[in-house]
Amino acid sequence: MQPSARPDALPHTRTRLVHWVATAAALSAVLGVSALVQPPDALAGPAGTTPGKGPDAAQAGYPVDCGPRKQPAVAVLDSASADFDADGRAETVALVRCNTPTGTPPSGIFVLTHPAEPGAPPPVVETLLSPEQGMSAQEFTVGEHGDRKIAATLLGYSSPDVPRCCPDQQRKVSWEWRDGRFVLVPEPVAQSV
Repeated sequence: MQPSARPDALPHTRTRLVHWVATAAALSAVLGVSALVQPPDALAGPAGTTPGKGPDAAQAGYPVDCGPRKQPAVAVLDSASADFDADGRAETVALVRCNTPTGTPPSGIFVLTHPAEPGAPPPVVETLLSPEQGMSAQEFTVGEHGDRKIAATLLGYSSPDVPRCCPDQQRKVSWEWRDGRFVLVPEPVAQSV
């Protein structure tokens, strides 16, 4: 039986800088090719997810009459984006109201799309809740869990005699994207069958 040779004495067991550089280059090449060679839908998420940034809600002009107020007349309370129509470009849904330090002005919920011309304000393509309806909205969510749904709790008044500070009615609603349009889906009223 012959004595075993020391590992550092064998030429194929010694590592040199050139081996490490060659290994790193090969690994980089494999990772680069695998990133480029993917199925076309490899980057797509489930329906309703945001494949890109939606339009900036602060840049839009809203069909809201706030009277003679200082600029900005409309305050964006909340906004979120989702790709409702699955065209690869996210739309933005904005919850807005007149900008005022007092009172509770009614809310509006609007859907924005990307402008046709760069630098133009994003156009409003759908009004889900008009401030003219006299309601406020809270608990506003857009496309949670990858769905194509907008949800909110609407607060309103049972009569003109109810003070505008204190809504006495509320209802949870959602707007679902179906067959190319938003459909209002009211949830059951509390204590109803």
